[in-house]
Amino acid sequence: MKNSSFPREIFHPAVLVGALGYFVDIYDLTLFGIVRVASLTALGLTGPAIVQHGLWLLNVQMIGMLVGGLLFGILGDRKGRLTVLFGSILLYSIANLLNGAITSLPQYYILRFLAGVGLAGEIGGSITLVSEVLSRQNRGYGTMLVATIGVTGAVVGAFVAKLTDWRIAYFIGGGMGLVLLVLRLSVAESPMFRALHQAGRSGPPRGRFLALFTDRQRFLKYLRCILIGLPSWFVVGILALLSPEFGKALKIDGPIVAGTSIMLVYMGLTVGDLGSGLLSQWLHSRKRVVCGFVLFTLAAIGLYFSSIGRSTTFFYSVLFLLGLGIGYWALFITIAAEQFGTNIRSTVATTVPNFVRASTNIITLAFQGFTALFGGIVPAALTVGVICIGIALWALAGLEETHGKDLDYLEPL
Repeated sequence: MKNSSFPREIFHPAVLVGALGYFVDIYDLTLFGIVRVASLTALGLTGPAIVQHGLWLLNVQMIGMLVGGLLFGILGDRKGRLTVLFGSILLYSIANLLNGAITSLPQYYILRFLAGVGLAGEIGGSITLVSEVLSRQNRGYGTMLVATIGVTGAVVGAFVAKLTDWRIAYFIGGGMGLVLLVLRLSVAESPMFRALHQAGRSGPPRGRFLALFTDRQRFLKYLRCILIGLPSWFVVGILALLSPEFGKALKIDGPIVAGTSIMLVYMGLTVGDLGSGLLSQWLHSRKRVVCGFVLFTLAAIGLYFSSIGRSTTFFYSVLFLLGLGIGYWALFITIAAEQFGTNIRSTVATTVPNFVRASTNIITLAFQGFTALFGGIVPAALTVGVICIGIALWALAGLEETHGKDLDYLEPL
């Protein structure tokens, strides 16, 4: 039930600036996939080398996000939620600007790693801040708005890449980030963190990442929070990024463009994030909604691999449905934030999505292994996809329902 403060709360500066920050984050995060072929071709690569280095560059970026998730997550609990939001956007904005000026492959690897480190802090920091600023009745709407506006960055990135050179597209991303840095000055720190910070040394331990592994129940809860996000990056990192190759393997009637595929997946994700956020509020349940979306993703994966010989329009439509299915991204990060106390919430909410993103390394390695085993990319990807779905459903089943949970509490570390 929405209360009387609903309109004022969901348009809180933390929500609006968080949504714009996530917009720039997603723009940059997906831009590499969109300009992968054009940028690597400009650097002199051809044929299989484009696929090989494309996957390696994606993995390097995801490793950077894993490092950044640890760094910014711990900083968020020790120094404040705003420290994360300022530091992360400054780093990835500068990396983006420099990315547009690269002249060699080693430079590309270095800057994608640094961009990954910077990108790591955005969504976790925003979700943590919004969850602590808004009331328990309305925080689901706030995180929904952050995600829904944010994921449209991929759509804008696809259009920008079509209208401009790939270097200009990187320059635009960096410029948007620096503009947003100024807007962040209007956002205030979380009152829950301020109260914790004022306790100083006499207060409880903060941001102890290793404490997530010292207690069996706490570790399992943390692991389950990570695993429910696996289908998302299987869809983005395999089915969308390599859609041109899958289009050929499935004998789709026409060429498939990776940029268009990624744009359609994120258009579906935009609708999905809006829908999952609203449903979780209306049904008073996070878990039931996530379960429904994961099962929908499984059905869409089946449709993707049964589209042999179909038209490009049909194939692109399935990619939109895949995006719709994984449109529980913000909801799963919200679940993670709601599972843990204020003194470690930022660490969890920032590292969880980045462990999921970093799992792309494992997913792509498994995909490559199964490709060699089965002798083709279609059975390999289908196998990996079913495994990701099964793991996500197992993980979800073991988590508590957190809709409407009071977040003003401390984690015993």
